[in-house]
Amino acid sequence: MSYNSSMHAIAANTSVRETHLGIGTRFRGKVRDCYRFDKHLLIVSTDRISAFDWVLPTPIPDKGRVLTAISAFWFDWLSTGPDPIAHHLITTDIDAMSELAAACLPAGFDRESLRGRSMLVHGTEVIPFECVVRGWMAGSALTEYRRSGSICGVKLPAGLAAGSQLPEPIFTPATKADSGHDENVSFDCMADRIGSEAANLLRNQSLEVFRRGAAYAATRGIIVADTKLEWGRTMEGQLLLIDEVLTPDSSRFWPALAAVPGRVPDSFDKQFVRDWLEQSGWDKASQPPDLPDSVAAQTREKYFTACRLITGKSLY
Repeated sequence: MSYNSSMHAIAANTSVRETHLGIGTRFRGKVRDCYRFDKHLLIVSTDRISAFDWVLPTPIPDKGRVLTAISAFWFDWLSTGPDPIAHHLITTDIDAMSELAAACLPAGFDRESLRGRSMLVHGTEVIPFECVVRGWMAGSALTEYRRSGSICGVKLPAGLAAGSQLPEPIFTPATKADSGHDENVSFDCMADRIGSEAANLLRNQSLEVFRRGAAYAATRGIIVADTKLEWGRTMEGQLLLIDEVLTPDSSRFWPALAAVPGRVPDSFDKQFVRDWLEQSGWDKASQPPDLPDSVAAQTREKYFTACRLITGKSLY
């Protein structure tokens, strides 16, 4: 079987582009299909991939399973120890969900297609900011730094090169957008909107998650260059870490041995897809092109590598 034929076979057998479960209240994000019940949420990570605020027409086979496995690992890891981080995850066990959710899954439900890519979580009121933490110079932060010497209002020393480590991690929030582009804002802007006490708590907790996660990832040969986190509050007011955590979709993962000041290294995340799109001639204003089979396959392998290094386990 040729490489292209084998890639098509993988995509046909394993890709989940969208779901229609007929339960709860359904709403759809760029990557996830969510079903809301009274107090719970069923989150299904599909194999859709987004870039430059567009959902691409080509799925990445098994990507949703990778995101779920990595997030489940971090939720568990961060919630242990002397100062646990509270989170929204209840279970990833599809067989247990019908007993725990407020509404049972329908009879004849195809569990296998959702196995490994579904999370039952506590419902929360989502805080309307992406909590971005940056530890290394890359992406939009590098562009802004070169222009102004600061990132989201945080002044940084002169002379920092692409791919270099910041003196210390910085918190750079962004407004959340259901569609379109998230907008970087200053911490003061965030505090004006949600209050200083809440903003300080989110900053401190986000920096703590980043520091712990980055320290652990370093022992696995991965640099976490940056990440974005989401938080929500329960009806009782408890702050919970929600959505996904330290995944290749929400973070830049660099091979530790490849990091050198002056160059942003190849990474275990969707930057590979962004780079291909940048070189494809796509105008970012019209429907994006299909990804070549080779790009989809290599992206899949990068996600699998990140999962294996972080969790210590292989999906297959």
